[in-house]
Amino acid sequence: MNQQIGTIITQGPMPWTILQQKDGFASVKLQGAWIPPEDGSTIGQVYARIVKEDTSENIVNWMPAYTDQVTRTWDLYLENIPAGGLYRLETSLQMDGKSAAEWYTRGDMIHHLGVGDLWVIAGQSNAAGYGKGPVNDPPELGIHLLRHHGEWDLAAHPFNDSTQSIHMENRENANPGYSPFLSFARIVKRETGWPVGLIPMAHGGSALSKWNPEEDGMLYRLMLETILAVGGNIRGILWYQGCTDCTPKESSTYLPRFRSMVESIRKELGNEDLPVLTVQLNRHTSSNVSEESNMSWGTVREHQRRAACEIPHVTVVPALDCPLTDEIHNSPAGNLLIGERMARAALAQVYGKPVIYRAPEIQSARLVTPSVIEMSFNHVQGNLLKTGPLETVFTVEDEQGNLPAATCILTGPASLRITLSRKIRGRAYVHGAYEQNPSSYLPLDSSTYLPMLAFYHFPVE
Repeated sequence: MNQQIGTIITQGPMPWTILQQKDGFASVKLQGAWIPPEDGSTIGQVYARIVKEDTSENIVNWMPAYTDQVTRTWDLYLENIPAGGLYRLETSLQMDGKSAAEWYTRGDMIHHLGVGDLWVIAGQSNAAGYGKGPVNDPPELGIHLLRHHGEWDLAAHPFNDSTQSIHMENRENANPGYSPFLSFARIVKRETGWPVGLIPMAHGGSALSKWNPEEDGMLYRLMLETILAVGGNIRGILWYQGCTDCTPKESSTYLPRFRSMVESIRKELGNEDLPVLTVQLNRHTSSNVSEESNMSWGTVREHQRRAACEIPHVTVVPALDCPLTDEIHNSPAGNLLIGERMARAALAQVYGKPVIYRAPEIQSARLVTPSVIEMSFNHVQGNLLKTGPLETVFTVEDEQGNLPAATCILTGPASLRITLSRKIRGRAYVHGAYEQNPSSYLPLDSSTYLPMLAFYHFPVE
């Protein structure tokens, strides 16, 4: 009485799977068995199709599978599934050449499939998402998540939920909360019209060495293994990491080690243009601050800024104006803002949409007089705007040490001038919001209200 009949799927996508599209289409490999009904028929032919889940409209019409009459197995490579969804994959079994398709013997189905883009989430706790407190960031059909238990699901916070995790390497030691990436996916889905699949691989507290295959590389290998398990093709990587590397030893080599990771994953996946969207570190408000820690935080932020300038298809967005949920983790509201900024970067750089996403960025610093420095900025859409005293944002360093700004005034739409309390001695550099917990009064772009990207050790001409 419990004997199954018809078409059985033994290999195929899970429910809720998002398939990575290429040139607007995806394919799936299907395998299974077939069992004839108990009506005396013997010769079977398996078919499969794709329909829209909301209307049952045919998307890919019934396609015949290779159907083995001896082993009673079948397989089919179903191609040209257009980007979109949600879809339902249906199978059926025709017996003895009967032509009435609506009365074919039953077959297994796979529900809630989408064809769109896969984004991998990598980094440490602010990528895993530790924002705590209420926020309106609900699930949405067409935004799906590969859970840590190995199955696809509707995406809902927390992404790094460790229930029945099969990945001990990146299991969180505490329950995480909100991350930026549901917000990211919602905007990308809305603007592209395609479903979005998210693959969370981040781990709280993880150092860059865990992601660099030339060092420890443990999390890198897990990330690569997971990408290959979903087909080996992704749209890009969403990267938020660096706090653990804010030490004198690790910060000084952050950029070349990050470059090594990016180049390695691109080579492994055969995609030299794989986009990597990054976030420049927010602040750490701990009272345990030293000039050594300030220099380390400044160095990592500077390397993150330079990575987007020097490594093709790497972008960076600011976070220094985003609220926190504790001393180091972005709040839910902050994560919504970061997600929007990353989505705008993706729309501009990955999808070719006419979207502004760049924050003001230091372009030049030149000595006007022995005690006055003029700075200019790129990517200012309106004009620079002050929300408080700018003197606390900038520090000049020369051969006699750090020299705070005495006055700082805006001199043009994209320029400002620092007056120092003494003349500069020897070679000089300027720092902007470099500290572990820098000034909150960063200059903003009056058009986008994006804050200036932090910078460190920028040479004064």
